Amino acid sequence: MTSFIKRLTRCSGMLAAAGLLVGAAATAHAAYPERPVTLVVTYPPGGTVDVVARLIGPKLAAELGQPVVIENRGGAGGMIGGAMVAKAQPDGYTLMLDASNHAQNPALHSKMQFDTLTAFAPVSLLLRVPNVLVVTPSYEVKSVADLIKLGKAKDPVYFASAGPGSAQHLAGELFNLLAKTHLQHVAYKGGGPAMIDVMSGQVPVMFASMGSAWQHVKNGKLRAVAVGGLERSKTAPDLPTIAESGVPGYETYEWNAVFAPAGTPPAIVDQVSQALAKVLRDPAIAEQLAGIGAETIGSTPAELDTFRRAEIAKWQRVVKEANLKLD
Repeated sequence: MTSFIKRLTRCSGMLAAAGLLVGAAATAHAAYPERPVTLVVTYPPGGTVDVVARLIGPKLAAELGQPVVIENRGGAGGMIGGAMVAKAQPDGYTLMLDASNHAQNPALHSKMQFDTLTAFAPVSLLLRVPNVLVVTPSYEVKSVADLIKLGKAKDPVYFASAGPGSAQHLAGELFNLLAKTHLQHVAYKGGGPAMIDVMSGQVPVMFASMGSAWQHVKNGKLRAVAVGGLERSKTAPDLPTIAESGVPGYETYEWNAVFAPAGTPPAIVDQVSQALAKVLRDPAIAEQLAGIGAETIGSTPAELDTFRRAEIAKWQRVVKEANLKLD
């Protein structure tokens, strides 16, 4: 009996020790984050992605209880910042705020430093901003039907974009495929210069982000023809969609999402995802994002994974059918 009691005591001690270890591990996870978190923005300062990062950054810091440091690593359509984050420690202290090119780059580039689907853990789809078809105010196009008619004629119709493979470029190529037009692409070194030339009439058409174009529409420097979302925008409810205006199935957005390096513990991914969802439910944040035409979402990691896979497949089809390649 004494021997049995001793064995039982030893067993109980081992179980207690194991319980302490499990408790310590749980406490370690519960303590995340214990130091500042870096949010890598894959685009330069001043653009829409950067604006979103600096808007949500302080609120996310308040939710996590640690500073959130914004680090811009722009270039190559988001791939420079993406390569940095793909190699970072998967400990939750490096996150990435990326945009639509996250899903478009795999279709456009045969050689990348990372595999988009395996290099990153989805955290949250933050928002979507529909593209908007805008034209020079004096241009003869008043409707999508007008553009389709001109786009099928012999004389070329040009549309501007932020550069080869940019979201605006692919939005125009999708229009060509679905509307059976042959609009000619004019690439610029950035969305700003492209929009300036559309306002001045150098190039008459652009499939722009509502976030960057709407201020110019409001002050009369651009005329909006239609929006690229499947539903009308709350920012401009009287503006028809391209899909309802004669191009069924047309749907283009510029979107922002947060990712972590692959291998980041699911508990940390879920914690950050829930914190971001709470930030986006803040009425002040939602109101400011609505001002650029954004639809706030705040998805789960699984929902973002489903969304990005569908986007990648969509743009792979467009790039193949339009015979586009950047390398």
